Amino acid sequence: MVQGTTDLAVQKSIVVAAPQQRAFDVFTTSMSDWWPRDSHRIGEAEPEVVVVEPRAGGRWFERAPDGAECDWGRVVEWEPPARVLLAWHLNADWEYDPDPARSTEIEVQFFAEGPETTRVELVHRGIEVHGDRAREVRDAIDSQAGWSGLLKLYGAAAAAK
Repeated sequence: MVQGTTDLAVQKSIVVAAPQQRAFDVFTTSMSDWWPRDSHRIGEAEPEVVVVEPRAGGRWFERAPDGAECDWGRVVEWEPPARVLLAWHLNADWEYDPDPARSTEIEVQFFAEGPETTRVELVHRGIEVHGDRAREVRDAIDSQAGWSGLLKLYGAAAAAK
């Protein structure tokens, strides 16, 4: 497990109008429904799907219409409907880096606040692995184009019936 310093970790929270299981499923197995594939990709072509394989050890990747796949990371822990821990294997240039020692972690927890409401807490940590570029990466991840905007898109998708 990558340990991150709290000053570089990005922490976000959103309350979504969805039961806990749906909130978990939309974030994980339905990521294609809300992820901005036109702008947030590493492959040459816009991906057809974003896949989070539903198990610890599973892949997290994009697949283009021609079948080409680009890995983003791995599923470290899979605990539906309460939690998922992802290893993000992108470097400071937003390119895939398979070395787990240089990955960051995205932990997402889902707390039922009622039968139709879930609080989702996300922490992206371990960013210091990017060395001299860690602050630059952290600022991008913490921007409107990063988790702030991504969680808004996710929240809308989770609330859609």
